[in-house]
Amino acid sequence: MTEFTLIEGQSAWKGSQIDYRQEGMHTFSAADVAEIDAALAHVRRQVDVDFADLTPALFPLPTLGAFMAGLRETLHRGRGFMLLRGLPRERYTQDDMAWIYAGLGVHLGRLMPQSYHGELLGHVIDVSDIETHARGYHSGGAQGFHTDTCDVVSLMCVQAAKSGGVSRIVSAAAIHNRLLETRPDLLATLYGEWVFRRMELDAELGNGQLVKRVVIFSRAAGEFTCNTSGSYPRRAVAAGDAVMTDLQTEALTEIQRIAGSPEFYLDMSIGEGDIQFLNNRMLLHGRTGFEDWPEIARRRHLYRLWVEVQGWPRLPLNQSVHSPDDEPMWLRQRTKFMEVPSRYLTEMTQRKAELAAA
Repeated sequence: MTEFTLIEGQSAWKGSQIDYRQEGMHTFSAADVAEIDAALAHVRRQVDVDFADLTPALFPLPTLGAFMAGLRETLHRGRGFMLLRGLPRERYTQDDMAWIYAGLGVHLGRLMPQSYHGELLGHVIDVSDIETHARGYHSGGAQGFHTDTCDVVSLMCVQAAKSGGVSRIVSAAAIHNRLLETRPDLLATLYGEWVFRRMELDAELGNGQLVKRVVIFSRAAGEFTCNTSGSYPRRAVAAGDAVMTDLQTEALTEIQRIAGSPEFYLDMSIGEGDIQFLNNRMLLHGRTGFEDWPEIARRRHLYRLWVEVQGWPRLPLNQSVHSPDDEPMWLRQRTKFMEVPSRYLTEMTQRKAELAAA
């Protein structure tokens, strides 16, 4: 068996031992908010500017931009998370919030499409009563621990749930170290090859590769990286693409068991106007269950960004569920302004009314 070593440093934290308010939160000052307001006014004055057109120059942040640039190193070499707080939510429309969020995001890196739809700004909202086979971010309830396919995954809360819906994060390095102590056989399995089956339309409207061989843990980038999902390997088994070994099945279960321990996970309350940034290569994320409102306009609603950070080592190709050549193909499905919240919510409300009338 290959000999694995302990992962040391700030990334191997345990949630029971830290307070994110002290170790990973930045509160916007009045000067920060004024700078954001000026940048919002600037981008609003532009003619026909779309989210795909946004650049740091189009959303100028003379001082705060330097903080956002420095956040790359904090996320990469530090704890791997940051919560931005202090944006006065009541001052802005939902569309304003989207422009502010995307504007801050482009100071961190390149906005990536998040599915075959090609959306650069995702809507995390329960529309499972409207969409058939809605994905996790379009469904209600709790979510298990997982990663996405990007360098940084981010959420902005624009409307809180009636109750619940807390963000729950955990260090993949800490899970790695616990397995090294207790189950090195499972750790070796996670470094080994797995068969994942992607969502059909992501593959069909992407590079066409539906089934992919991947690893969950890797050091091929010169640093420890993690990319894990419970659904993709189980989809492969259900479709007959693969048979998971007993060790693989146990490894997936053990990841969730360790991550779900109060010793390991960190609960982060994302209030309205808050923005969370996570290093997606070293943190797993999920959420607790929540009670929502029946009306679409009142439902829990968060925006989501996937960001590629220049200067970070590329995720190994055999670790990423999706591939770089998916992106231009996914973007062909995108239409201008499709992510604008007022348009999106109007469409969802109309579709719900049509379903009710059918």
